[in-house]
Amino acid sequence: MIDGRVLIVGAGGLGVPAALSLARMGLGTVGLIDPDPVELSNLHRQVIYGISDIGTPKAEAAARKIIELNPGGVAEPIVAAIDESNAREIVARYDFVIDATDDPTAKFLINDACVRAGRAFVYGGVLGMGGQAMTVIPGRTACLRCVFEGPPELGEIASCREAGIIGPVAALIGLLQADEARRFVLGLESGLAGGILTYDATGAPRVRVTRVSPRRGCACESRASIGCGDAPARN
Repeated sequence: MIDGRVLIVGAGGLGVPAALSLARMGLGTVGLIDPDPVELSNLHRQVIYGISDIGTPKAEAAARKIIELNPGGVAEPIVAAIDESNAREIVARYDFVIDATDDPTAKFLINDACVRAGRAFVYGGVLGMGGQAMTVIPGRTACLRCVFEGPPELGEIASCREAGIIGPVAALIGLLQADEARRFVLGLESGLAGGILTYDATGAPRVRVTRVSPRRGCACESRASIGCGDAPARN
């Protein structure tokens, strides 16, 4: 059993493979937060769910499966949306956070809450045949706002959702996120801290990791007591 507490925000295309991976590696505690029920349209690519789970909150259905795979572990379902009122308090309960949401605004909310609480997290995003992942260690590495400034405009968000995602690409990014969580709780060096991985499967699959540095004056500095890269992170 691996001693550690990891929160997965979103129990869909990214969160499901991440949750399965953490359960199979024997992580002590997995938290899952998601407000939505399982729907028939989820079953073809969110393989943790079955027909009998339709209508059940995703967080609860996924938690049951995690315990089946890892009976000695703990699964903590939270049937709710993460928002400004609860984000910091929820992420502070865990050692590491996996951003498995499909909402750009939620990604920046998670970034800000984790920076405020001093919790490391791994960002993940998928669009069409491509995906990205980056680990953020507050006080040591660049945060999401150092790279992207802020969420896209509403029109851009709509365009992204229309483009959809490819299940195997989401699964790959989710597995990478779970491995970053494993490395962190074991005290191992992160492969994606200080760098953003880009995966492109439109032709022959290509992987690129671009190094990114903390940016003085990024928007997180007004939201936390330290700026990006100012002080050693808590581990």
